Amino acid sequence: MPSNFWTDPATKPLIVAHRGGAALAAENTLAAFQATATAGADAIETDVRMTRDGALVCLHDADLQRLCGDPRAVAELDLTILQGLLPTVMTLDAALAASAPTGLLLDVKLTDRTSLAEIVDRVERGKAVERTLLGLRSLDLVAVARSARTDIAILAFLEDPESVAAAGEAGANWFRLWQGVASPARAIAVRDAGMHLAIMVGQPRTVPLPEYPPFPVGLIDRDGLESLRPLAPDAILLDDPRLAVAAAY
Repeated sequence: MPSNFWTDPATKPLIVAHRGGAALAAENTLAAFQATATAGADAIETDVRMTRDGALVCLHDADLQRLCGDPRAVAELDLTILQGLLPTVMTLDAALAASAPTGLLLDVKLTDRTSLAEIVDRVERGKAVERTLLGLRSLDLVAVARSARTDIAILAFLEDPESVAAAGEAGANWFRLWQGVASPARAIAVRDAGMHLAIMVGQPRTVPLPEYPPFPVGLIDRDGLESLRPLAPDAILLDDPRLAVAAAY
């Protein structure tokens, strides 16, 4: 694993397994991580939330309704209770260990500075700074993370595709565009701002939008992948990394 895995990627585009490789096994689980490594992905994306007792865990949703029918929020449960409801849930420490030596993108669902500092501390303790990309959801957090560490890669997970310049100024190395709004002009804007371009495939909302591809988040077909090729993305996030591998991206 090169020291500049995210800031100067040797492979283009990097094939990033969304939610650990959700098409290969249960999302954000050790089984998905292991299947993703076998499938040939360059990196793994997983989500980070915090339990009531301060444990950092890899879960996408704010609550457990979709995963196990429990309406309670992750933030309302202690880790032991959460593990009883979802035995396969991974802690961030476990995800850092399980992903090595592959690149790791952390979609940080938390929005406070204290939680961000704890996540960065865990990455440091796991000796994973060189292979970790922090996915942050506000310009403020991007700036805070950059001021704290100059050597960690940061991806701006911002809702506004026109916030490219601001993300670059705040210190992001990467910018995420959804497939449905990824255009040549926006790809150029990302690079003009000195950042790498990551494209997230599928729909960004639970309710489908007509201007987006007809697939849920993380899903795409061969034609969809081919439509992204002219944009020359630096990374593609998708549930099934085998599709991009087979397409010889």
